[in-house]
Amino acid sequence: MSPPVRDALHLLARAHGVATSYTTDRGVRTDVSPDTLIAVLAACGVEAATPAAASSALAAHEQRRAARLLPPCVVRTAAESLSLDGLGLPHGTEAYVELEDGAGSVPVTAARPAGLPVGLHTLHVAGAAESAPLLIAPERVTLPQGRHWGFLVQLYSTLSRRSWGMGDLGDLAELAEWSAREHGAGFVQLGPLHAAVPGPLTDPSPYRPSSRRFPDPLHLRVEAVREYAYLPEEERRAVDACAGRARALNGAVLNGSSLIDRDTVRTLKLTALRRIHAAVPLTPGRAAAFDAFVRREGRDLTDFATWCALAEVHGDVWRSWPAGLRDPRSGAVERARAEHADAVAFHRWLAWVTDEQLADAQHRATAAGMPIGLVHDLAVGVAPDGADSWAYQDFLASGMSVGAPPDDFNARGQDWSQPPWRPDALRAAGCRPLAGVLRAGLRHAGALRVDHVMGLFRLWWIPEGRPPAEGTYVRYDGDALLGTLLTEAHRAGAAVIGEDLGTVEAGVRERLARRGVLGTSVQRFEYVGGSEGRHGPLPARDWRPDCLATLTTHDLPGTAAWLSGEHVELRSRLGLLTRPEPEEKAQAAAERDGWLAELARSGLLADGDPGPEAALLALHRFLLSTPSRLLGVWLPDAVGDRRPQNLPGTSDVHPNWRLPVADGAGRPVPLEELADHPLVRKVTGLFAALSGRSDEQHNDPENTENTENAEDTEDTEETDARPAS
Repeated sequence: MSPPVRDALHLLARAHGVATSYTTDRGVRTDVSPDTLIAVLAACGVEAATPAAASSALAAHEQRRAARLLPPCVVRTAAESLSLDGLGLPHGTEAYVELEDGAGSVPVTAARPAGLPVGLHTLHVAGAAESAPLLIAPERVTLPQGRHWGFLVQLYSTLSRRSWGMGDLGDLAELAEWSAREHGAGFVQLGPLHAAVPGPLTDPSPYRPSSRRFPDPLHLRVEAVREYAYLPEEERRAVDACAGRARALNGAVLNGSSLIDRDTVRTLKLTALRRIHAAVPLTPGRAAAFDAFVRREGRDLTDFATWCALAEVHGDVWRSWPAGLRDPRSGAVERARAEHADAVAFHRWLAWVTDEQLADAQHRATAAGMPIGLVHDLAVGVAPDGADSWAYQDFLASGMSVGAPPDDFNARGQDWSQPPWRPDALRAAGCRPLAGVLRAGLRHAGALRVDHVMGLFRLWWIPEGRPPAEGTYVRYDGDALLGTLLTEAHRAGAAVIGEDLGTVEAGVRERLARRGVLGTSVQRFEYVGGSEGRHGPLPARDWRPDCLATLTTHDLPGTAAWLSGEHVELRSRLGLLTRPEPEEKAQAAAERDGWLAELARSGLLADGDPGPEAALLALHRFLLSTPSRLLGVWLPDAVGDRRPQNLPGTSDVHPNWRLPVADGAGRPVPLEELADHPLVRKVTGLFAALSGRSDEQHNDPENTENTENAEDTEDTEETDARPAS
């Protein structure tokens, strides 16, 4: 491609926030191919397939920009002023702000003082027929007061003997109450509870949901649905028959003879719930509560319930539906909604009773003394054929997938099979679709974990059918997306935890920290110098204070397996190693031994060859000796589980997202046994001081926080490669 033609394409790409080159995690500058730029621009509605088209599109873009008086979206904090000068409007222009709550309008003057309320308002220019969304965001989001610890759990894996084959919201409430009352836990952090695509999945990842707006009724405890108590005798027998089959399935999971089987659990629960919904009318009070929920959720709930009803008839890949049903605003969809009114009503009801049980779990957590309670997890995106991709298709980039470029963790890059937001459409809408997603995640939470929080600023887009290496970064209006996150967290009175692992653009962590967004620090990635030029484990005193600190995550080996080296053996058996096994084992052993040496140097582990339990407890003591505000204990670690819940890069060779929490011998541990499990008691005992308790284990003389011998180190920005959710 000749320089003038390339320049036009590059200028057009940059004008739309599409990177024409990027720097790898090793600092190597890489140019993006013209084919990738053309494909990404096309997904943003920009034609650039030929040199003439690129030049024409660039001229049109510049003309539109010059003709506008206002930017597509205006963002300010509550402390910033809004003036004609600040907006670039000439003196004498009449502009006013229409307030979000409909309480009236406020004129914009030459020097408008600060003080507009937090929210999404509308800015108008009188006489110009021009307006723009105006987001007034808080300066900072609320931080948790004091230091707290809590369990990190994947709810499906946390079964009780009352479960129907997988952990449910009743189990969650029990776990929260027990850990708070007995051990002073301040929170429980969950994996995503988003609604899943209903069909069978090869890899049922909770990070690839159908909808992030509504929770999955798969998590319901059927017996806790209020209408269950009033079933007629015949219907009660039918529901109890479902319960009997589910309990048999549950027993098979807990005795280790079966994996978690979501498809069977879903079938049994939906069969029982349909009977409850059909057989027991709502009382007047319950009907009023349901109607209030439907009004509150509005069109989003209608769209979601309609998609669920249509998917039962036409399958869960909406792009293969009859043409008229692919557009949620079409007359055909309206007619189909009327035709399937009973099914739509059922799915609305399911969303409501699931919301009720989520509210109850958060209430029980905080009533038990948790200052934070539930920490929900917001996945980075949705499945390409799910309910949200159907309802929000005007805001999503068709033919694109989010992922990660090649890096030290994965030389081929990663494709997460999720369509990204279109920056232009999202900005023009004042980020309203994103606000709705965030509001849903925050509704019954004391904090929200945002997966791949760097996606507020840029995402790696991969054209459909191409390998991840042939993608590029696309930039978003970071002020608008971050402001939307802060606004919704402010409204909910909740904290925000950003999952900022992986390749992090310079300045992003600092920008988030200034606004009160907590970071994430994982022991496996905390090295002096980050991923480049590692010089040993980062001493505890140098960890970030404003973060959630953990030993591991759902995408990494459990601590017991990491200490023993079994994680390398597992990847070798599955053919996942990229180097000879002896090299992989040597590197893993060197990393482990480096950490054991740091523990011994810090006075947290006696000299000599420690046993695995002593090393695991010492690592948790290390977490306590960091200044980190929140400390997360991976629940499988607390029972010595050696199996990863998810092994990235696999879908049919490892039982990802199907394993119950189990002890070191692989024996599943039901929720009822956690309280008396010896290792659980030792691990939870270490954290007693955070709640002012005098737990016997906390008084263990080995539990010291001596970091006096820590060497001075430079705290450098991390750019560690990590597995994708």
